[in-house]
Amino acid sequence: MTDTQNILLPIQDEFNRYSDLFAATLRSDKPLLGEVLDYVSSKKGKQLRPLLVMLAAKLCREVSDKTLLTAVTMELVHTASLIHDDVVDESPMRRGMQSVHTRWTNKVAVLVGDYILSKVIENVASLRNTRILSIVSGLASTLSEGELLQLHANSSMWITEEQYYDIISRKTACLFAACMEAGAESAGGSMRQTTALKQFGWHLGMCFQLKDDVLDYSDSEDLGKPTMNDIRDGKVTLPLLIATQRAPENETQEIKQLALQLSSASQSGSRQAEEQIKSFVMRYEGVRYAYKQMSLHKEKAEKCLDIFRPSKVKESLIQLLNYSVNRIY
Repeated sequence: MTDTQNILLPIQDEFNRYSDLFAATLRSDKPLLGEVLDYVSSKKGKQLRPLLVMLAAKLCREVSDKTLLTAVTMELVHTASLIHDDVVDESPMRRGMQSVHTRWTNKVAVLVGDYILSKVIENVASLRNTRILSIVSGLASTLSEGELLQLHANSSMWITEEQYYDIISRKTACLFAACMEAGAESAGGSMRQTTALKQFGWHLGMCFQLKDDVLDYSDSEDLGKPTMNDIRDGKVTLPLLIATQRAPENETQEIKQLALQLSSASQSGSRQAEEQIKSFVMRYEGVRYAYKQMSLHKEKAEKCLDIFRPSKVKESLIQLLNYSVNRIY
């Protein structure tokens, strides 16, 4: 078994039911809408968000129908945000396939993203749970704030370390935290359990995004997207940010100029610029620093689970944490 298959074992039956429900939700007999939704459904990622919802519920009590609907809702929020983000970032690829706006148009992508968000509203109304309503609505606001912070930061490319953490917290970690919190709530978890799982999800999300940013400097062909893509989008992540803080001023200015070139229109010699930036980041241990921060969040995440007795579900959450920091794509 590979990747998340071992992690799924304690909730395999429930996950199969979730998959059927998600597929049914993203189905339409309307010509264009149905075509796009089928395409979106075929681009399945790691399915971590619904997995977190169900593991949180199972750790507190049981996975109910309410849990499954909550898991679908969280994955719909994530799916819509990716479609919209790809339009904003002008990203041509997503999970090794053309992004929706590339395959169709920006208008189609925005409208389909909005349609998926309408399904989120329907689901939340069906749940009849004010706490989950609060979690989902708060999450939608936080994700939007994160994207706007990212756009504002990109106007100058260079941000502080504090700004970087704020952005990845709002864009990634808060979604993981919301999944865990909503999953626990759907199962009737206690306040102590729900709080611990929410905190676990946040630290897990920080680990996941830090790893993503490290992988952008890898040479792996399994990523499903080009490396150095963040810089091309005008985003400076932690490895490069730290390296520029540690390097001599003259060298830092040279690298900043190369990064600016990569973020602009197609440039000759871009491959050479990429290699220079990668070498710079490694030389000043930007990746190593990011791994250190990842390790700190991993330790804090593990401590959040101390209140729970040993179980297969708890083991799965620990495996998921390890997977998030050790994955190669």
